Amino acid sequence: MILLEINNRIVEETLVLKFKNALAGHKPESIDITVADFDGVLFHISNQKNDKTKIIVSISLKFYKELQQHGADELLKREYGPLLTTPEDGFNVSVLIDLENVPSNWEEVAKKVGLLKRHCFASVFEKYFDFQERGEEGHKRAVINYRNDETLYVEAKADRVTVVFSTIFKDEDDVIIGKVFMQELKEGRRASHTAPQVLFSHREPPLELQNTDARVGENIGYITFVLFPRHTNRETRENTINLIHMFRDYLHYHIKCSKAYIHSRMRAKASDFLKVLNRARPEPKTVEKKTMSGRTFIRRE
Repeated sequence: MILLEINNRIVEETLVLKFKNALAGHKPESIDITVADFDGVLFHISNQKNDKTKIIVSISLKFYKELQQHGADELLKREYGPLLTTPEDGFNVSVLIDLENVPSNWEEVAKKVGLLKRHCFASVFEKYFDFQERGEEGHKRAVINYRNDETLYVEAKADRVTVVFSTIFKDEDDVIIGKVFMQELKEGRRASHTAPQVLFSHREPPLELQNTDARVGENIGYITFVLFPRHTNRETRENTINLIHMFRDYLHYHIKCSKAYIHSRMRAKASDFLKVLNRARPEPKTVEKKTMSGRTFIRRE
C-alpha cells in the first residue's frame, strides 16, 4: 500500500528553487501561487509588499480555531520561531522567508515549511499524548471538525489514547471496499504485535461516542485507533502523528485506487470475452448461382 506524503511537495520544491536561485546570484522573480491540499487546506505563496526578496507562505485551515484550543499557536512558535509573521488576510498562519539572508540549513527550512499542515495537526495529538504519559484522566475529549460533516475525536486515558475518525462514504460500494480495507488493518496485528488496535463501525458511532451528537446513517463510518504507550512515547510519537493525521485521506485514496483497479480489470476481461466471441462467430456460407443469361454470382447465406 502507498503511504501519502505528509509534506506539501509543491510548497517545498518552490522554496528549494527560490533558495537555489538566490544562492546562485540570480535576480529574484515575483511569485503568487495558491496550492490546495487535503482536508480543504489552502497554501498561498507570494511576495511581501511586492518585495521579490521576501516570500510569505500562508496556510488556511477551516478548523484552525479548534486546533488553537489545543496549543497549535505554541507548537508553531516552537517549530518556526522567528520565521512566523503576521498572518495574511484570510489565512491562519504565515511564515516569512528572506532570500537576502538564506540560512545555512535552507533545505531543512524548506522541508519544515512544507510540513506546516502537519505541525498544525500535531498540537492536538501531542497534548493528549502528554496526558496519557502523565497518567491523567478526565480531560475533555478533543473534537476537531476537520472536514465538512467529518470529525476527529481524541481522548486520553491513563494507559491509552483513543483516536476516532468519522468519515462519509459517498458511494455504496465505497462502504464495501472500506470494510474490506479495515479488515485487512485488523489482520495486520497478527503480523505485527506492536501495531495499534483498529476498530471499524458502520452506521452507528462506537461506544466511546455514545450519547453524543456523533452522526448516524447508512453512509457514515467510524474508525477507532487505540494507541498505547509504545505508540505515544517520546521516541515514537512523531512517527505516530505522521501516520495517523493522514489516515482519512489514506483510506479514501486507497478506496479510489481499488475501484480504479477493479474497473480496469473489468474492462480487460470484457475485451477478452469480445475476442472469444469474435473468434466463435461462424463463417457465412457462400452459394454459387447462375442468372437466366448464364452469368454466375455468389450469394452469402
